[in-house]
Amino acid sequence: MTTPAPDFLRLSGLPERWRERERFVVLDTAFGAGNRFLAVWNAWQTDPQRCGHLVFIALEPTPPTRAELAPTLAEAWPPMTPNLHRLSFDSGRVQLHLLPGAAGGSLRDCVAEVDAFLLDAGTLASLADTEAVRLLKSIARLAAADATLLAWADTQALRDGLASVGFAVSAPPGGKAGGGLMLARFAPRFERKRAPLRAPGRPLRERRALVVGAGLAGCAAAWALAERGWHTVVLDRHTRPAQEASGNPGGLFHGIVNPQDGMHARFNRAAALEAQRAVLHAIAHHGVAGSAGGLLRLNTASNEIGPMRATLRRLGLPSDYVQAVDAEQAGVMCGWTLRHPAWFYPGGGWVDPAGLARAYLERAAPWSRFVGGADVQTLQRNASAWQLCDAQGRVIDEAETVVLANAGDALHLLGAPAWPIEAVRGQISIASTTQTETLRPLPRLPLSGAGYLLPEVNGQAVFGSTTQAGDMDPAVRLGDHADNLARLALLRGAPVDLRADDLQGRTAWRWVSSDRLPVIGAVPEAMSMAADRSPGQRLDQPRFVPRQPGLFVFTALGSRGITWSALGAQVLASWVSGAPSPLEASLLDAIDPARFVSRAVRQRRAR
Repeated sequence: MTTPAPDFLRLSGLPERWRERERFVVLDTAFGAGNRFLAVWNAWQTDPQRCGHLVFIALEPTPPTRAELAPTLAEAWPPMTPNLHRLSFDSGRVQLHLLPGAAGGSLRDCVAEVDAFLLDAGTLASLADTEAVRLLKSIARLAAADATLLAWADTQALRDGLASVGFAVSAPPGGKAGGGLMLARFAPRFERKRAPLRAPGRPLRERRALVVGAGLAGCAAAWALAERGWHTVVLDRHTRPAQEASGNPGGLFHGIVNPQDGMHARFNRAAALEAQRAVLHAIAHHGVAGSAGGLLRLNTASNEIGPMRATLRRLGLPSDYVQAVDAEQAGVMCGWTLRHPAWFYPGGGWVDPAGLARAYLERAAPWSRFVGGADVQTLQRNASAWQLCDAQGRVIDEAETVVLANAGDALHLLGAPAWPIEAVRGQISIASTTQTETLRPLPRLPLSGAGYLLPEVNGQAVFGSTTQAGDMDPAVRLGDHADNLARLALLRGAPVDLRADDLQGRTAWRWVSSDRLPVIGAVPEAMSMAADRSPGQRLDQPRFVPRQPGLFVFTALGSRGITWSALGAQVLASWVSGAPSPLEASLLDAIDPARFVSRAVRQRRAR
């Protein structure tokens, strides 16, 4: 990049202000074609005294197409779905968080501490007076201490509005009024109150975390923390990573479409886009088996394509994220004759989950170290750190920050809180392709719906999977093979020439929450859903629930570990490090472990 440094950088005090900082955050209310982002990034790259990490948050009501962008941005540009998008550059040291939509609404859902604001004149001109007031209040809520604001407007109304929310307006550049630019610095005369979850934690002696569990969640957490300059030790009772639920020969990743487009659909959409990037990187740079070349989710409950396409039109989802295709189109895509229409996810696919976990750990190097054979049985707190202990009570390791990413065992280490999370047994089936005529050749794309079927994996057909809550039987059962064969026949649209006793299989357990969303974030102080609260303490919303310092959880990924691991890890790492969140506030509340406490509080009030 050779973009010259424009005046707005100098007026914002850059690059001097970010020097000797671990992180610097800029927020631009109008992304446009990304020229200001490219200028800030260029200045960061060319400054030998730059901060460790640069985060650029940008709002844009009408995001540009790839054709309208510089090549650097066009290559990384995602399907422009209605959610926050995290784009990563320079091995994660530079991040662009893009929020499609109007500035007022987008800022209310933003979770960050911003050091420099760029307030575009067009943003202000598009807002009614009441909307402008809400926008300025949102800016003040996000402002870090001594944050600057540069506005491409200079009106008395804007000056008064900024002053009312705590900004001190300085003389315009050059000392002349009406010059079209205005500078302000955040200097409130009042002390702001931040919700405990959103407030920075107490100062740490070191940026080092212990991660318990080396499945997809734990390995992804190590990668995301490494991107933010954190050292990790990943501990697992097995001698190698990804030996339990992440040990299947292959698994799927994709988004979902829901007519109500609720929290589950929104989180899955954002997660699927992050998963696609993680899988592509694992395949290209770490030799992992898999593909991000598309996935078909068959609608086996109906043969009608019209309602599916109507849903997409109403939701406004772009075709490079999802398409509704009829049975003939789906068949051409996968190389089979199919009987049902399907959702086609162009960026979905399949991957070897153990390989993906390995790729996460390799990306975390040299910031992360794996320790196998470490069977953590208890967690205890001393005056300054969390201690992980074995069955004899001996301390394995200790740190100020601990992440529990060990599925159901995380609940054991937390003292068995009454969170609605349960184990669900799943059995997959495996057959050699030489055993079957009706499946040869296997489909070019993975199929899902009533069950799932992968493309050929090392000469094998891998399909499944059963779902039995609370069933802890580890045996591979013929009855479950028969169930998987029935699901496979429904996907195929015809009988399959395989018998249950011809199949191999594998059993594992997935931990699933009652609302079918993961549990990611800082562990609440009040672990019991019926916990007492101090007078005046607000617990009805997760963001207000106090937390145990330095203790985090990343569990309940269910059957979507591949899809959820990358975004979940980025969310977790932002919580741990205090960096801007790659997820909107409303979705953070939806996956927060404190949501169980808040729901119980609201239910008691409703009685």
